[in-house]
Amino acid sequence: MTGEPSFFELGVADPERGRVFYGSLFGWHLEPGPTGRGFSIGTAGVPGGLHGGDAGASPYLFFRVDDLDAAVARVRELGGAVEDLGEEGEEDAESVARFGRFVLCRDDQGSSFGLHEPPNGG
Repeated sequence: MTGEPSFFELGVADPERGRVFYGSLFGWHLEPGPTGRGFSIGTAGVPGGLHGGDAGASPYLFFRVDDLDAAVARVRELGGAVEDLGEEGEEDAESVARFGRFVLCRDDQGSSFGLHEPPNGG
C-alpha cells in the first residue's frame, strides 16, 4: 500500500560501533550491506539500514511508493524538494535488487522524509 512506512535508516559516525550498539540494545541482527559501507537491519517489523559518516543524524523514515519517479515528480509539483545525493546516491544494482530504490525529500515546509520503492513491487 502506498504511503505506509516501509524502511528506516540510522546514520552514525562509525557503522561498526553502531552495529554493536543497536544490535546489543534491541537484539537486532545486522548484516553487511551490499555496498560494504553499512548494514541491513533485520527486525520483526519494518526493515532498516545503518550507514556511517553521518554523526548525530536523526533516523530517516521512508514511505512506500509504487513508482519512485512519479512520486518525486509529485513532491516537486507540491512545492517540496528532493535532495541531490550526487555520486553517493548512485543506484547500485545489487542494492536496488535487494532493498529497492530510495530518495530523501523535504516537504513544502522543509521537513525531511524519504520515499521508498521496494524491489519488484514488493
